[in-house]
Order: sequence, then structure tokens, then C-alpha cells
Amino acid sequence: MIPVIALVGRPNVGKSTLFNRLTRSQQALVVDQPGVTRDRQFGQGKWLEHSFFVVDTGGIGENSHNAIDMAIIKQAHQAMAQADIILFVVDARQGLTPIDKEIAKELRKQSKPVCLVLNKMDGLDIQVAMSDFYQLGFEHSCPVAASQNRGIEDLLEQVFDVIPREDNIPAIPAPEELGIPKVAMIGRPNVGKSTLVNRMLGEERVIVCDMPGTTRDSIQIKMERMGKSYILIDTAGVRKKKNVVEVVEKFSAIKTLQAIKDAHVVLLVFDARIGLTDQDLSLIDFTIEAGRSLIICANKWDGMSFEDREQVKVQLGYRLKFADFAPIYYISALHGTGVGELFKAIERAYESAMVTLTTTNLSEILESALESHPPPLVRGRRIKLRYAHCGGHNPPTIVIHGNQTEVLPQSYQRYLSNYFIKALKLEATPVRIICKTGENPFAGKRNILTKRQIFKRRRLMKHIKKNSK
Repeated sequence: MIPVIALVGRPNVGKSTLFNRLTRSQQALVVDQPGVTRDRQFGQGKWLEHSFFVVDTGGIGENSHNAIDMAIIKQAHQAMAQADIILFVVDARQGLTPIDKEIAKELRKQSKPVCLVLNKMDGLDIQVAMSDFYQLGFEHSCPVAASQNRGIEDLLEQVFDVIPREDNIPAIPAPEELGIPKVAMIGRPNVGKSTLVNRMLGEERVIVCDMPGTTRDSIQIKMERMGKSYILIDTAGVRKKKNVVEVVEKFSAIKTLQAIKDAHVVLLVFDARIGLTDQDLSLIDFTIEAGRSLIICANKWDGMSFEDREQVKVQLGYRLKFADFAPIYYISALHGTGVGELFKAIERAYESAMVTLTTTNLSEILESALESHPPPLVRGRRIKLRYAHCGGHNPPTIVIHGNQTEVLPQSYQRYLSNYFIKALKLEATPVRIICKTGENPFAGKRNILTKRQIFKRRRLMKHIKKNSK
């Protein structure tokens, strides 16, 4: 078994920074503000010949009756229960605090090895800084400066001295190598994205609270269903730019847009009772520009009257004409209505995004499209499109070669894109068209006339001048 390392501590002590160092990634959102991390964040790391999992948790503060704080504590306890070793991260600059003592008492109740990690040690005397924490009584401790990448090697050496070593553990292949579809949940705040993730997982994996902005970071969760693997990405809700004031929310929006680019399939979730807003349309447009497969989910469908449902369907009909390839599902994440059908839609969308295309098939479809609707004339000359071939996946990219393709109208490119989608029977995914013009072998070359051609030209000019008199 690959060991699991859990990071636990107060808010703003550097757990997410340490998480990124251990996983050698920028997966966790890092902002100099307490309370940014709320849900458990899983990552994979490798040191020497050893592979391991790292779990980042939200900061544990003073006991509070706030629903979000209680949910963060619950998530941290779940991480500790799953871990093989717990890294108790403290702030060496602030010294020992009463909250650190309370967390230490809780960790002693766990039947797991604990390593005390004194973070932010840059510029401090190690012995003086560590002396304040000796009273906690933990056998293993290590000073680090996660932001400066100092002490990480020593920390990992201590970790693998404490937990049983399993040599020659093979590194886990990346999700792309395994062909696992990545599914990103996007939408405005408080539309039910986290509820949908928990419903698809069948457990309370991410924090759900009836308050906008509960999710702040993009959380990747691997799951299996009926023998098939998926990676679900729960993202923070994105509001209009003018309404974003907090720095954390700005970074959360950036992480959401990055999640769209990293995903194979994007599920846009919106509140059916409110309807599709301009912000939802902006997210859909960004997803299409990124070339990702798109599925529209009208959430909170239960409890709506027949008239309201029909009104929503009419609204979607005329507002989603630019994304008519995207299927629409009417679901209730809270009660599970229609959620099971999403997995089938995700599979079909992923297969369409990664479809194998042959040059022969694409060229035949192109020829059929040209017969149905030829390209327009440009400066009195017909644009010639000769053949097509595959240029990539996710999205399916089709490269078309011909003459004067640089002046091919966007409207005709959209026609070709829609024609390929129908001909290839693709679902939920756009098709990207790239046009390339062949080089003219005679461009820039002067046509040198022979003596015979020069003589004929002179005779013709004399004839023209004689007739013009």
C-alpha cells in the first residue's frame, strides 16, 4: 500500500504551501489569508524510490458553532483517520498558541504516528524556535521553510523512517496515461456543484453549506463507478468581475478557469429556479473557446411547477443556440433525480472528445460538405478545399488544406464544424477547424520570356497600336 500523509494545523501556518512542495505542483490555492483551504485536497508525491499520497486539510481554529468551521473539522478528522502518518504543521514565527495545544491533545488520541513540522523557519534560530514546542511531547519534529523549499528532504526522510518502508513501489501513472476522464463542475456560487459532487460520490466528500462561496479551491477527487474510473473536480463559484472584491475569490476564479482547461468534460450547473444568467453564458463561451466537452445541468428541478419548467426550456432553447451541441439534463443533486444519467453522458462526451479520426474518412466528409454547400467566392475566385486530416484530440481538431483558406468566412467554418459533428456522430463536444493554405511554388519568381515569346509580344503590340489609330 502506498502511504498516506495528512497535513493538520491551524489556519495560515503554511499547510497548502507544504502540500505543493511535497507534490511538486501548484494544485492547492495559496493566499496569505487564513481559512482559504476548506475541503480535503489529495495529491501524489514521489521521493527517491517511494511514492506517497498527501492530504491537505482546512485550518482548525477555535471551537465554533459556524457550520463551515464544523465541516472543516469533520474533514480534518476524516483525513487523520485515513492517514498513515500525520504532519502537525505549526508557525515557528508565532510560537506555541493555545489552539496548537488543543490540536496536539486531539492528535494524541489518534493511534497514528505524528511528526511536528515547524514551518516558516527562514531567518530564525532553530534551537530557540523549537524550544517553545518541546512541551507538546512529540517524538519526531522537523524545521522547514516551505515557501523557500528548505528542509523538505529532511522532512521526507523522517517520514519514511517512521512509517514502514516499501521499496520499489511503482509510481502511479498520471490520469491522462490511464485514460481517466476529468470532469469539472462549474457555475455560479450556491447552485449545487458540491452537492452534485457528493451525490455522484455517494458520500459527503466536500463541504456543503447553504451559503455562497463555501468552496474556494478546485478539489480533485478520484472515484470509481461500475468498474469505470473518473476524476471529479469541484470548483469555486464564479461571479461577475464587478462583484468580486476579496483577493481569495479572484484566485478562486483563476483556479476554476484552469480546471476547465485541465478537464476533458465540463458540467455547467445552474439553478433552474433562477434560470440561465449572463455569467453562465460567459462560462459556457469560455468552455467552448477552450474546446472542452460541455454538458448543461439544470439543477433544483424538483419542486418546480409545470409552467416554470416549460419557461426554463424555452429560455434554454433560444439562449443556447451557440452551444447547440451540448446536451441538457434536468436534475436534482439533493434528491439524486437524473444524476445517474450524467455518467452515461460523461462517457459519451469523453469518447467523442478522444475519438480516432482517419484522413480518408475526414476527406470524404469534407467532400460531401462541399457538395451540399460550396464555399463562397472571394474576389471572383472559388475557395478550394482539397483534403482534411486529424490535428489532435480534446477537442477533435480537423486540419483542412486548400487555396485561399485564410479568407474563408467564419460562418462557413462554423458550417463545416457542425457538419463534421453530425457526420461523425459526436456528442457534447465542439470541433475545432484549422485551415491551411498551400504555398505557391511560383510566388516571388519572375517569369522570364523566351526570344520567341518576346517576338510574338512585339508583333501583338504593333497590331494593337495599328488598330487603335
